[in-house]
Amino acid sequence: MTVNSWPALPLSEWKDTYDTLHMWTQIVGKIRLALTPTQNHWWNTTLYVSPRGLTTSTMHHNGRLLQIDFNFIDHKLIIETTDAPAKTIDLRSLSVADFYQQTMDALNSFEMPVKIWTTPVEVADRIPFENDEKHASYDPEYVQKFWRILTQADRVFTEFRCRFNGKVSPVHFFWGAFDLAVTRFSGRTAPPHPGAANVARFVAVEAYSHEVSSCGFWPGGGPIDKPVFYAYTYPEPPGFNEYHTQPTQAFYHRQMGEYLLPYDVVRTANSPDDVLLSFLQSTYEAAATCGNWDRSALERQ
Repeated sequence: MTVNSWPALPLSEWKDTYDTLHMWTQIVGKIRLALTPTQNHWWNTTLYVSPRGLTTSTMHHNGRLLQIDFNFIDHKLIIETTDAPAKTIDLRSLSVADFYQQTMDALNSFEMPVKIWTTPVEVADRIPFENDEKHASYDPEYVQKFWRILTQADRVFTEFRCRFNGKVSPVHFFWGAFDLAVTRFSGRTAPPHPGAANVARFVAVEAYSHEVSSCGFWPGGGPIDKPVFYAYTYPEPPGFNEYHTQPTQAFYHRQMGEYLLPYDVVRTANSPDDVLLSFLQSTYEAAATCGNWDRSALERQ
């Protein structure tokens, strides 16, 4: 069977599913947040791309091991421990409230109760999970397309990540903004972040405690009505927003303060990898050059 590795993902075709899945990942992500010690820049909270979907990776609960996986091939949530049969929840048109209750019931059945703050973050529509009957859509075809894009982006981001000797994040999925990201650091501290909409300021201050050049994939929303690759730096140095970046279709979005490259430019290219890598490299160079990073020490030759 031939599978399109870079499938089309028009936002309008799966927006309801996207909104529902976003809340489901926040529930699972908040479980990970509750069960892991705090790591710099909240890296302990993220999910990771897996061969079948997204995973928390191994977590610990009172000396026992726990892992939660979104399987986007068989369309199930799988909750596993080392000492009991796995529990599964079918991924289908299910309200956020029902998904939340079934997930918590499964954890309780393992005698692994977890308490989380049930208000969503980084979204304007902040219905507590247990009350959210509004979001209840699931289109398996588009969910799988989204995941296939994540697998390709994860692969290219990993190649880009390995070109750097300095501190660099894993390639990981942030359930708050629903994006896959990788971040490089100059090694210098940054001024306290002013905060962002629907995010507690202490969260942003920790996330951006040091100078960063970050890039990622986001399926879109708000002022952006299509999936995009993005790149930004914090703090933004003079000249960054006017740097000559590649490819020519990349542009600086002043409202968002980021360089954007429409996903469709990548997926329709003769060599998607080369086009995406040119965007990642040139936007990093914009940050590092304008920000006076010690590039000779930080970059692999």
